[in-house]
Amino acid sequence: MAFREVAVTEIREVLRAWLAGAGLRTVAARAGVDRKTARRYVAAAVEAGLARDGGTGQLSDELVGQVAQVVRPVRPGGHGQAWDLLEARRAEVEAQVKAGLSVVKIGVLLERQGIVVPYRTLHRFCVERCGFGKTAATVRVADGEPGAECQLDFGYLGMLADPVTGRQRKVHALIFTACYSRHMFVWLSFTQTLAAFIAGCEAAWVFFGGVFKVLIPDNASAIVGGADAVNPRFTAGWLDYAQHCGFATDAARVRSPKDKPRVERAVQYVRGNFFAGEHFAGLADAQARAEAWCRDVAGMRIHGTIAARPAEVFAAGEAGLLLPLSLPYDVPVLARVKVHRDFHVEVGRALYSAPKEYLGCHLDARADSALVKLFHRGQLVKTHPRQQPGRRVTDPADLPAEKTTYAMRDVASLAKAARRHGDNVGVYADRLLDTDLPWTRMRQAYRLLGLVRRYGPGPVDQACARALEVDVVNVTKIASMLEKATENTPPPPRPPVAATARFARDPAEYRPVQLTLIPGGEADQ
Repeated sequence: MAFREVAVTEIREVLRAWLAGAGLRTVAARAGVDRKTARRYVAAAVEAGLARDGGTGQLSDELVGQVAQVVRPVRPGGHGQAWDLLEARRAEVEAQVKAGLSVVKIGVLLERQGIVVPYRTLHRFCVERCGFGKTAATVRVADGEPGAECQLDFGYLGMLADPVTGRQRKVHALIFTACYSRHMFVWLSFTQTLAAFIAGCEAAWVFFGGVFKVLIPDNASAIVGGADAVNPRFTAGWLDYAQHCGFATDAARVRSPKDKPRVERAVQYVRGNFFAGEHFAGLADAQARAEAWCRDVAGMRIHGTIAARPAEVFAAGEAGLLLPLSLPYDVPVLARVKVHRDFHVEVGRALYSAPKEYLGCHLDARADSALVKLFHRGQLVKTHPRQQPGRRVTDPADLPAEKTTYAMRDVASLAKAARRHGDNVGVYADRLLDTDLPWTRMRQAYRLLGLVRRYGPGPVDQACARALEVDVVNVTKIASMLEKATENTPPPPRPPVAATARFARDPAEYRPVQLTLIPGGEADQ
């Protein structure tokens, strides 16, 4: 710990704030010093003649210098006389530190020789000059209650052939170690994603026959979204799974293996005793052999710490205290999505409609294998059945009323809208849409409704009636009639057609001819 020189501006700022009437806590905060330091500055200034009602004109350079001399007198090399006394006996103090004596005991031995120094000075001297405290003592932490805690850790094992890709890949082991019994389970995976963690947990709960109340993992990004020693922020997917199973999560601090020591040493044990020197046909074969190894080898060895077999201790003291197994977890897709201009959001490469009032907003989506739920500020606003990638589901109620019919290709609603403007308009729209592919005629029906808005329902209904009389189903003709105002003009009479006989020749000419067949000869009439 280095000596800190006192700045003149620091003393002046403390005294100036004190003269303004501020308390010591506020004075210290303004000057950026400790409250005890501010109190010493004020006390030294008062002894030097500073009056609180005398104004800032009292803060002369001489007064500030007197305060600095009293609070922190000039020390050659940044240390005082006590440090110099200890420097003279440095070899003796170093020998006592190496012998394992505490700072308090070293101070007692120095006092017997007439050397009295402050404890803080002696402690700094032992740390800076004699190497005290370089090796911290190890304290064993209690195992806790049976069935309460389980520590997790991902450890690299080696390379394993992937039968899917046909190449060697890094394989990792997700190791579960029960704190009380030291019984363990190993889950092998090529990845360290949230899905891998959940799959490992699901397999571990089946292996143990229940769920531990508290899990102690490291700060894997799939579990911890924001690391913090006191209040870590867990990912939404992990919290959802923890709520499903009913366990709590107590994540270890960053780069603090001592927060989960039960499982840290297990990584080396799994790598050396199970994986090293073995040959596996694939990940499935390795996983089956890992479970057998956990049950028959690791579980039945005499553990060095508990001096018992972990599997037997677990069966006797922990198995009956675990939380019950929950239903298989349906791993969801959790995403933050935006409602785009087409009133749809994209989840898992599929489109789902959202209520029109949330256009342009961001929603929280949760999609499992059956349902897709959309939330806005914690409130459920829409639910859809899960779709395959590339598909779309649209609720007509989510779209604006004026766009619903066209977007959903709802020809029935289009015909119904036409019937509201007149019987003939409705019949004409039905004739327009009467085809194998009615949605291909929707634009013509929309044009017919446009004519209603332009000319009114009466003229259009009359024009449709005239067109239906002559069996002309063409919106362009209706538009032409309305433009020329001929919808009320009756159609010209058809010219009379002269009745003609079906046959122009005499029917007698069509008498049948009888043929007689002569054996061995030609036919005779």
